[in-house]
Amino acid sequence: MLYTSADDWRAAPRKKVLFFGMSGLGKTHVSNILRGGGDWFHYSIDYRIGTRYMGEYITDNAKAEAMKVPFLRDLLLSDSIYIGSNISFENLKPVAAYLSAPGSEAKGGINIDEYRRRQDQFRHAEIYALLDTEYFIDRAERLYGYPHFICDTGGSICEWVDPDNPEDQILKSLSENTLMIWIKGDEAHTQELIHRFDRDPKPMSYRPDFLSVVWEDYIKEYNVLLSDVDPHHFLRFTYARALAHRQPLYEAMANWGVTVPADRMYQVQTPQDFDDVIVEALESRAL
Repeated sequence: MLYTSADDWRAAPRKKVLFFGMSGLGKTHVSNILRGGGDWFHYSIDYRIGTRYMGEYITDNAKAEAMKVPFLRDLLLSDSIYIGSNISFENLKPVAAYLSAPGSEAKGGINIDEYRRRQDQFRHAEIYALLDTEYFIDRAERLYGYPHFICDTGGSICEWVDPDNPEDQILKSLSENTLMIWIKGDEAHTQELIHRFDRDPKPMSYRPDFLSVVWEDYIKEYNVLLSDVDPHHFLRFTYARALAHRQPLYEAMANWGVTVPADRMYQVQTPQDFDDVIVEALESRAL
């Protein structure tokens, strides 16, 4: 690990960390607290995906929808209007809207083959964005003069790595350049995330084999035609299974770094609080 003890962490002139775990457990919240302190550069994987690697896909999809409207079509063809996405750290809806969900187009879904194509685009984009971490660590100091660095990952990082392979390209690069921190939720957190998702389902990214299994299971369980699938219901059906599928992957990834319970991370209000939490995590790992 980059810091092998609490003393290493305390003495480090540059602190570089990466948060991973289920979406909704405070990765971005703590990142914002650290960034607000003025000494931390916040590298958001989801933001990088939406701007650098999927920005053109997102914009072209919006243009394709606009081209269906005669009034907007004429304006686009004459270069009279501009269409773009307004992605920010707090607003990643353009990425989610592009990923969409499989099912009935009348209910807001897209064809399953198109859905798989966009999932594959996202997979490549996330891998590239994760491997860009080292570049941004250098950029944060060289260009902006930030001494400390946070990599704020998305919940699907675990889908593209092999935690049991010591030569895994992504994990090897990330662990050599950051202290990887698993924000670990418990069963109560999981149930709250499921309830929250049920109220407001959002598109997610999955391994192709996992997606195939849950898609086939959904079709059989609800006995529906592919074209009649309710996309939002499919997302709800899949979410709890996705959390169960990801939990052991996160746990295996934790061997590459340290673990902090979500309830403990919720207590962080200042950069000093964060330092204390990481000292505790390193001391616990050493026991």
